[in-house]
Amino acid sequence: MVFIDAMLGSDDNHTLCFIVVTCCVFFKISMFCFPGVCGCCGPLRPRYKRLVDNIFPEDPKDGLSKSDMEKLTFYAVSAPEKLDRIGAYLAERLSRDVVRHRYGYVVIAMEALDQLLMACHSQSIKPFVESFLHMVAKLLESREPDLQVLGTNSFVKFANIEEDTPSYHRRYDFFVSQFSAMCHSTHEDPETRTRIRVAGIKGLQGVVRKTVNDELQAIIWEPQHMDKLIPSMLFNMQDAEDLDRVGPPGTPSETGQDGEENPASLAESCFRELLGRAAYGNMNNAVRPVLVHLDNHRLWEPNEFAVSCFRIIMYSIQAQHSHHVIQQVLGHLDTHNKNTPRMRAGIVQVLLETVAIAAKGSVGPTVLEVFNTLLKHLRMSVDFELGENSRRNSGASVSSSGRVKESEERIVQNAIIQTIGFFGGNLPDYQRAEVMMFIMGKVPVYGTPCHTLDTGTKRIQAMLLSSLIMVTSGFKSKTMVAALPAPFLDPLFSISLMEDCELRQLVLEILLNIIDRHDNRAKLRGIRIIPNVAALKIKREKISKQDVGFMKKHGQQLYRHIYLGCKEEDNGHKNFELLFTTLAVLTIELANEEVVVDLIRLALALQDMSLANEENMPMVIRCGIMALVAAYLNFLSQMIANPAFCQHVSKVIEMRNLEAPYLLPEHIFREKCPLPNCLEKEDRSLYFQTVDLAECLVAPGYNAERLSIPYVPQVTDEDRLTRRKSLVDTISLQVDFPSDSLPDKVRLNISALFSPDTTGLEEQEKEKRRQVMEKFQKAPFEEIAAHCESKANMLHDRLAQIFELTIRPPPSPSGVVSISAGHAQHQSVPVYEMKFPDLCVY
Repeated sequence: MVFIDAMLGSDDNHTLCFIVVTCCVFFKISMFCFPGVCGCCGPLRPRYKRLVDNIFPEDPKDGLSKSDMEKLTFYAVSAPEKLDRIGAYLAERLSRDVVRHRYGYVVIAMEALDQLLMACHSQSIKPFVESFLHMVAKLLESREPDLQVLGTNSFVKFANIEEDTPSYHRRYDFFVSQFSAMCHSTHEDPETRTRIRVAGIKGLQGVVRKTVNDELQAIIWEPQHMDKLIPSMLFNMQDAEDLDRVGPPGTPSETGQDGEENPASLAESCFRELLGRAAYGNMNNAVRPVLVHLDNHRLWEPNEFAVSCFRIIMYSIQAQHSHHVIQQVLGHLDTHNKNTPRMRAGIVQVLLETVAIAAKGSVGPTVLEVFNTLLKHLRMSVDFELGENSRRNSGASVSSSGRVKESEERIVQNAIIQTIGFFGGNLPDYQRAEVMMFIMGKVPVYGTPCHTLDTGTKRIQAMLLSSLIMVTSGFKSKTMVAALPAPFLDPLFSISLMEDCELRQLVLEILLNIIDRHDNRAKLRGIRIIPNVAALKIKREKISKQDVGFMKKHGQQLYRHIYLGCKEEDNGHKNFELLFTTLAVLTIELANEEVVVDLIRLALALQDMSLANEENMPMVIRCGIMALVAAYLNFLSQMIANPAFCQHVSKVIEMRNLEAPYLLPEHIFREKCPLPNCLEKEDRSLYFQTVDLAECLVAPGYNAERLSIPYVPQVTDEDRLTRRKSLVDTISLQVDFPSDSLPDKVRLNISALFSPDTTGLEEQEKEKRRQVMEKFQKAPFEEIAAHCESKANMLHDRLAQIFELTIRPPPSPSGVVSISAGHAQHQSVPVYEMKFPDLCVY
């Protein structure tokens, strides 16, 4: 028996049984005399089983036996090779207790497993973990909420353990599916439902922590797992009751107001942790399920939750991955380009939040892609609106749904413009300049073959210019040459000549945003006679050499478009306000002595244009121009600090206050302002006199002689391409009839009508020659060069037209011979379809 007792310490069942049977045969003892031997005898059971059995008390209410648990833990640490058998035996007992609904022993078994996990960290723990995960799976499969929560808590403790060696064969597919199902629990009891959802979220968080840092578990980022993980978190985050308690980004609370765990806060925390661990190649798989979830639950309208989600995404991911998110949102917008306007507007607003955060960091190559996509959708929205309007107008009545449709498309357009402006406003200056050029390249300009004069084109122009206003807002460029290059300035000025007051206002807004580098525009708001300009505290700096060169090159172009923009018949109060502000900002930012003289010449030319009224402008426009000139010269006189100049301007303004208040901005832009029948040229005291102003400028050293040269804007091809033809264009008329057949009285009247006055013609010719000579003697070189350049351009255009007519073969009614596949084919051309040169038509 001593030998048997010595061998009972062995844990090998086969060895123990062999020794017992051998001893019984040797001593000729029947085994039935010892009922406790082998399977029927406790002392013959393996030691690990006896240690495991000892931790379970007779009454489960007594809980885990601490002393026996310490013995089991010491045994496991001393003999780690027995861990797998201990785990298997505990799993066997736990399975049996679950089936028999002995939940008290189940709790004890899981507590023992947790303590063994925390105490053992050797390589032999791998088989034990398999048994542990098997037991957790058993608990999660049960329908008892308490067991599911118990299994989840054990799994979370396991997830927090850092293993020394990676696992090559362990998979967590079942746990992802089961925890995701728990996150969508629909239990009848609200408290139980909350407990299950919280447990599911914690389980998913444990899976994330256990897998994302393990290179062998990269499979967790695959779509089949992300399609379960992400929607489960978003489902709990979108709960209205919980969403109100979610803190600001980066500080989510994990408890509710009553101290209970909050599913929304836990889901947000897990969502942030998952995104923060996403690598370069996993970003798309993490963002795509978010977009799908928002589509399935129709969360784009209203889009508060969608905006919140993407704010979390952008603040959680690494900055260098921002462009991945932007690209996916852009692609999603392309996918839903034919959905409802509110849905598209919701996606655009989400994109606004996304790019607003991304613009502060590294956006990478997606800058122009963002603007290109947004401009494309802007054009599509305008087309949808115009198409809807045309279909509605073709019907017999206007339906309320049509008006709603139009307003919804306007929501999309405003959202796109806001996004463009916000994104562009957060870009650095060098990128913003590129974006300005890019948007201007998208603006249709009259005269190009790809665009026609229609409502859609005007609407697109207005939208793109509005987006340019947003982009240029706050733009501070050191030099005007960099801010207003010729490829940007030329099309912008072409639009300023359009027959639409809204477009002209937008152009002036853009110019003011770019030119006003010291934020003086707000101080000059409103067209008025400013009594004391010094009180405005205007900020200005000395004009740089680069800006002087810019004005020499483009100054005449600026003056010309201001001049032409003043005489438009549809000008309103806002147009004159913007024109006044533009002149004032030009004076502050870009005016040296030469520019000051040119601006005075421009103001006098506007006054003369209003007095002459050769284009039959309405009286309100003529008085508005007079008021503009008065307001600007009053501002200019105080800016250059010339007392004599200020005295002359003040005197004219006082006379207008007394005799012609309609020539001042405070009166003419009021409603129901009485207008005169005509403007009396003879009353010189009401108008600014060139001679008097020239005398005032002689003393300070200005080149006053140039004031005697009237400012005349040069006519270029731009006018022909952008403006309507006048009804009084020059017409060449030749009359040929026999004079003998007419009566004497009629012949006398006709000869008096058509015979030229040679004396008057000679005087006009002499005056014209004198003006040309004086102009070439005193005019600035840039103005002369611009005039010659325009003449040369017009000459080249005419020559090109003539060469095209002479080189092109004339059409033939017999047909045109074309060679196709080696055979001559005759294509007949009807006579009525031929286009003959103008000289051949009579």
